[in-house]
Order: sequence, then structure tokens, then C-alpha cells
Amino acid sequence: MPGRSSASPPGKADGREIRFTEVTRSTRADFENLFEQPGAPKYCWCMAWRHLPSREHVHNDEKKRAMMAIVDAGTPVGILAHLDGKTVGWCSVAPRQAYRRLSRQQDDSEADIWSIVCFYVPSALRGAGLAAALLDAAINHAFAKGASTIEAYPVDQASPSYSFMGFRDMFAARGFHEIGMAGSRRHVMRLER
Repeated sequence: MPGRSSASPPGKADGREIRFTEVTRSTRADFENLFEQPGAPKYCWCMAWRHLPSREHVHNDEKKRAMMAIVDAGTPVGILAHLDGKTVGWCSVAPRQAYRRLSRQQDDSEADIWSIVCFYVPSALRGAGLAAALLDAAINHAFAKGASTIEAYPVDQASPSYSFMGFRDMFAARGFHEIGMAGSRRHVMRLER
């Protein structure tokens, strides 16, 4: 199947099988359809941590065009979750250099580091294990694509912001260890192969 990552086998959420695909030119319509649903983050298009020529007064349609240009260029941007034939979730996982600087202590001389910076699960599906299944698939995907280290920036469950980056306990349960902080809320956590 086009866009399917061989290292991202089906997962489980609420007992149902989930299929994962990489966002590519051939699967970008699924990504667009997910982000254009009511309640989806179409205000962002997952460009918050990506490079934009200007961050001032960027309209949603400009963010979408910027993301689609990245996809069309063949740059990895993330994976989608599919359940019962519908696209139901997103995880932004890509080489760290595809993002703007994610923490003050970031060493840009390090190679083969992939970052997980965002999850989107529609509110009706939250709490059923979809974010955890997306994280597992993102880990498999990054390592299959050549990552030696995966870095993430989750927050504590009680954090008043940045919950789209995932929660610290979910990463710790998968062997990620903390190496510092990015700001006052985001933990910098790593998983090495």
C-alpha cells in the first residue's frame, strides 16, 4: 500500500485494529480530510514547530499551503491512524532538522535524531488508547526510517498548555528518559535504539 510504513504494524485502540500510514503525496488527501473536520487543528496545520518565512499574521490557508509544499517535496511530516476505513488520528514525527529549534539545549551537530512534536485525536476518540497506539507507530516509523534517537517534548498531565505534544507518562512507559526541559512545561525526553 502506498505510504504504508512496513515498521508500523496495526495497533489497537479500544480493542479495534488501527492501520497507520505515512503522510506522502499519495496519502496527503487523508491528512487534509482529517485536518478539515470540525474541531480539527486547521488553524495550525501542524506548522507551529516548522519553519515558516514569517510567523506574524500567517493565515490558516497559508499554513496549509506551506505544509502541503513540505509533503509534496517528499519531506517526512508524520503518520496517520485509520480505524474502520476512516482517518482518525495524526502524529507529527520527522527528522529534528525539519522543525525549528525545539529546546535551548538542542545540539544541532547530532545526527539521526527524529522528533515527535504533536498528536491529534478527535475528542470523540480520546481516552480509547489511540494516542498510545500512534506513539508506538511513530516510534516504529522513526526507527525504520533511520533514527538512532527519538526526541519528544511532552508535558505533565496537569499542564495548562501544550497537551497536543503528549503526556510525559505515556513516553516514560515506553522507555523515554528525561534529559532536560524546554521552557517551563515541556520535558525533553529521548529514546535510543
